[in-house]
Amino acid sequence: MAEIKFYANIKDQSGDGELINHSAGSGVGFYGNGFGISVPVGTQQTTTFITNANGTSEGARLNNTALVSSGTLSTAGTVSVNGASAIDLDKLPNYLCPLNIRFTHSEPVKVQNCKLRIFDRNNINNHASGVVTYVYESRHPATLQTVSNLSHRGRIENAWYEFDPVNAMTDMTLTSSPGASGKNTNAQDTSVALGYNSNNGSLHTAARHDWYVALSSEPVTIGSKTQYGLYFTVEYL
Repeated sequence: MAEIKFYANIKDQSGDGELINHSAGSGVGFYGNGFGISVPVGTQQTTTFITNANGTSEGARLNNTALVSSGTLSTAGTVSVNGASAIDLDKLPNYLCPLNIRFTHSEPVKVQNCKLRIFDRNNINNHASGVVTYVYESRHPATLQTVSNLSHRGRIENAWYEFDPVNAMTDMTLTSSPGASGKNTNAQDTSVALGYNSNNGSLHTAARHDWYVALSSEPVTIGSKTQYGLYFTVEYL
């Protein structure tokens, strides 16, 4: 049986995170300098928590990943983790991302056409209301920032992917067959320091596949943003 679950990477804790019970209306919430504090319009959040559907119940505090610069195909974007100085996105370790998306199956399978959207929780073709969200998939299982990214990736750019209400809705592509703990890469990677445990690329089969996602949220209007959700879909074979 196939299943998708969302895990939150708890601040200052590596390894498996805390299951987000999304079926009961919980999720990830973005705030200013503490739970329940507003994020000023036009700025990024400074704290991230597990919360309920309305953002009013304080759960575990997560790693906070805030956009500093966007990046392009040739220039890496930058991120501030938990308020620290900005680092290039290609130096962001998986375990510091706030969100781990996990696909499991009763037998080993490949996964492909892995897509993510930020939407309004009503219709996947509608953007979240009143907020721009920046997303980056980390492919960096090594804990050291000095180690390179894995080369098997859904996107070439080390740049944030932008979900802006003024633009047409498009899918963000995530890596095919990332493997357990996101440690599958391709034959191009040869250094053990990269932290991979297989190099089969998109042909890799596993009973578990993990994606690690950095999220940065910027309100464009005042008020709580509850028409706000993350949608993920994948094919397996």
